[in-house]
Amino acid sequence: MLDGVLFFPVTPFTATGEVDYDRLAQHVERGVAAGPGGVFIACGTGEFHALGLGEYGRIVARAVEVVAGRVPVFAGAGGSLVQAKEFAASAASNGADGILLLPPYLVSMPQAGLVEYTRTVAAVTDLPLIVYNRSNAIFDEASAVEVAQLPAVIGFKDGTGDLDNVARIVVAVKNALAPSGKNFLFFNGLPTAEITQQAYRAIGVTLYSSATFAFAPEIALAFYSSLEREDTELTDALLREFFHPLVRLRNLVPGYAVSLVKYGVTMEGLDAGPVRAPLVELAPAHQRELADITAAGRSVLAGSMAADSLADRAAV
Repeated sequence: MLDGVLFFPVTPFTATGEVDYDRLAQHVERGVAAGPGGVFIACGTGEFHALGLGEYGRIVARAVEVVAGRVPVFAGAGGSLVQAKEFAASAASNGADGILLLPPYLVSMPQAGLVEYTRTVAAVTDLPLIVYNRSNAIFDEASAVEVAQLPAVIGFKDGTGDLDNVARIVVAVKNALAPSGKNFLFFNGLPTAEITQQAYRAIGVTLYSSATFAFAPEIALAFYSSLEREDTELTDALLREFFHPLVRLRNLVPGYAVSLVKYGVTMEGLDAGPVRAPLVELAPAHQRELADITAAGRSVLAGSMAADSLADRAAV
């Protein structure tokens, strides 16, 4: 159902803070035209935390309309149990193909409670659901196996970076599902997932979300292709010149994981507007730094294409 690079659009806002649905449509269209394996609308990069239910429904509907069945559209849902059920129902009624279940609001919970939260939300629609292992919603092997066996749950996305726990979960879930033959997906959901994707691939997690795709899809696609082809020279060059500097910049200010991407969309010619509080805008110096980092990434691609062209001519 999902493969390749996964596109997580931002949610454009006007200067006065309302959702800009027309720019959202343009942003989604540009992204889908670039060739992702799926669209995850109104999720973390899309500022799900800052959206009202009415806005959310219109965002999902507009994305579904623009995508027009070219790739699957998954929508975020989460918050309190009541809110998560409302968002999940809205995602279904507005045409989404699936749900990414974000963590419950704030509260710490036992494993049984996390399983019940997932079960209850999954019960309100017929949509397939991916659980998100992060923040206060941390699964262990037993709870991951339990939710994986729910008919609606098709995937497990990790945002913790705890490879020890995730490796054990991957093996436990695969073993538990083997008798049924159920197809199950595992995702790397860390911010700037490209940084850690080599390690995740080693434990059987081949899918990942790419925030970079939202503003520089050619860099995101080239990196994915380099991993698939085992082109370590290009992989290393993109990590060194683009992804590592991007992470250093991202880590300067909490919330920059979203703000950087949103400014990147604006930088590339589609005004995505401001972020909503409590996030903050990129400082002017950081805007310039993002432009320099993106240019460096594109320079790597240009050099790689030139080298490939020379190799092709030499082979003739």
